[in-house]
Amino acid sequence: MTASSRGPAERPARVVTRTIQDGVRRTVLPSGLRVLTEHIPTAHSVSLGVWVGIGSRDEAPAMSGASHFLEHLLFKGTHKRTALDISAQIEAVGGETNAFTTKEYTCYYARVLDADLPLAVDVLCDAVADSVLHPADVETERAVILEEIAMHDDEPGDEVHDVFTEAIFGNHPLGRPISGTTDTISPMTRATINGFYRRRYTPPRIVIAAAGNLDHAAVVRLVRKALAGTALDTPAAAPALCRPADHRVRTQRAHTVVRNRDTEQAHMVLGCPGIGRRDERRFALGILNNVLGGGMSSRLFQEIREKRGLAYSVYSYGSQYADAGVFGVYAGCAPGKAEEVLDLIRAELATVAANGITAEEVARGKGMVKGSYVLGLEDTGSRMSRIAKSELLYGDLLTVSELLARVDAVTLDEINELAVELLSRPMSLAVVGPFDESAFPDTAR
Repeated sequence: MTASSRGPAERPARVVTRTIQDGVRRTVLPSGLRVLTEHIPTAHSVSLGVWVGIGSRDEAPAMSGASHFLEHLLFKGTHKRTALDISAQIEAVGGETNAFTTKEYTCYYARVLDADLPLAVDVLCDAVADSVLHPADVETERAVILEEIAMHDDEPGDEVHDVFTEAIFGNHPLGRPISGTTDTISPMTRATINGFYRRRYTPPRIVIAAAGNLDHAAVVRLVRKALAGTALDTPAAAPALCRPADHRVRTQRAHTVVRNRDTEQAHMVLGCPGIGRRDERRFALGILNNVLGGGMSSRLFQEIREKRGLAYSVYSYGSQYADAGVFGVYAGCAPGKAEEVLDLIRAELATVAANGITAEEVARGKGMVKGSYVLGLEDTGSRMSRIAKSELLYGDLLTVSELLARVDAVTLDEINELAVELLSRPMSLAVVGPFDESAFPDTAR
């Protein structure tokens, strides 16, 4: 069943459980919160994640960075636990806990021995459902986040990707940095953060996923017990639908953005709007990306680093969201080599757009995609992430065999058709380095 087919009929008055595929089960609680597990009997650990379908793109401009701010604050204490209790109780059993925020979701996770899963469920559910957000903690974490923003700004290799994303999406929420800015974080109050927390962190938007040596029914019981009487113990509701992809995000006209920094290297990203994550061509894009700049055997790496020694790091990548995406090529090189490197990147993209790639490259690209995916599922953390993202972002779960078959089914013609469309688009350029704004001509074609 896909997310788009869910509606009022799936508003459960009771617990609804079904098996999705071998070893993977899904339960919808009456509140609309979903619990997914994958039983891995050979594992001795369990990875647990509380996934919330809220990220930086859900923030109003003045609230930019609120999701990330909240991620920090939820570990600072609840009515039952102090911040030290939260970390110490998990570490006392050799476990680990952390969190991260993206543009479209936030995840709080822990990894523990299988015997300690009840503790992990209780601690994570407590933190996500019942955080106090004490004013003193808000001020402490505000200082931490402002330092984090400053540290990010001191890393030009990271900053250039934010500059590029802003060049593509402009003022759209997808174009803003996940952590916010000093101008938005500094004035953000405890009341506004708490309002964001209580309005957005609702059961229909939450998926709790676990993978490892576990019993699904036991996990559901633990979750229900941990959430009983909290703000997430709410009346019956249907699970939230996947984020819609039926509208187009407006992107900016291709242009060049230069951030002058006194750096030893020029950091550059050249690229364009890409495709959304539910676009069926995403498998073709994965193969094309690997051929262009996805590894040491890729065209860009071989031409720019191996043959000419012009850059230490050069790679291509795609980022996909529900209704949009970007495709970019990054390179870091000596400032005096920047124009030459850019010319080589543009020439290679133009060559692939005009002539396509070869059957041999397709075979190698498919092998890279399949190998990367399967090898990435060797631990409980990645297995937990797989089932959670499938539920939260796609609404269904492909088996490993189905996914590999989708990759194998991609044809050379499909890849080359995508290359023509994607690589012929006008390209934006983001540069961070010792340059004036006029140092690079407009790259729009």
